[in-house]
Amino acid sequence: MSYVGKNEVEKSIIGRRSIKKFKTDPVDIDEVIELLNVAKWAPNHKLTQPWRFQLYSGAGKEKFVEAFLASQERDGTLPDKAKNKAAYFRDIPLHLVVIMPEDSRKKRWDEDYAAISAMVQNFQLAAWERGIGMIWRTNDWTHDPIFKDAIDVAPDEKIVGTLMIGYPAHIPDAENRKDIEEVLTIINE
Repeated sequence: MSYVGKNEVEKSIIGRRSIKKFKTDPVDIDEVIELLNVAKWAPNHKLTQPWRFQLYSGAGKEKFVEAFLASQERDGTLPDKAKNKAAYFRDIPLHLVVIMPEDSRKKRWDEDYAAISAMVQNFQLAAWERGIGMIWRTNDWTHDPIFKDAIDVAPDEKIVGTLMIGYPAHIPDAENRKDIEEVLTIINE
């Protein structure tokens, strides 16, 4: 069963796509800041606001790309795949690194991770409504101490994701999702 949405919020949630192909047109940094200020209204137990961000733009993107390349180097060599990925990263208008503190208290960590994930989704939806697309990446290299150190992320911090941001050059078709009835158990007694 496919649901199309009854209101604008539902339609936006259903219509948003992860974008992998971007136009090279610049995205206004002030607009990104405005969108993050909207997104911060995510549910956040105890209002810990566990997020911080690094936004890479223009020539500043090279620091992000160089950190990625450093994390990919093995025995003094750089795989062609990494070189190709670096060229792809250079063409994307903005890179937003989403960072949270690591907390040894399991409950606090779970609550903070949930809050920051909700915040990222808010950001994606708000941006989508303005024609800005992105993809939320959680690649292995975001956990690499070499990458983290190169972009000044402390060992006691977690990169929740890197958001590649720009205007979509291609919007992919929706991929099927399971009907909730397949994974829902109703207990009413």
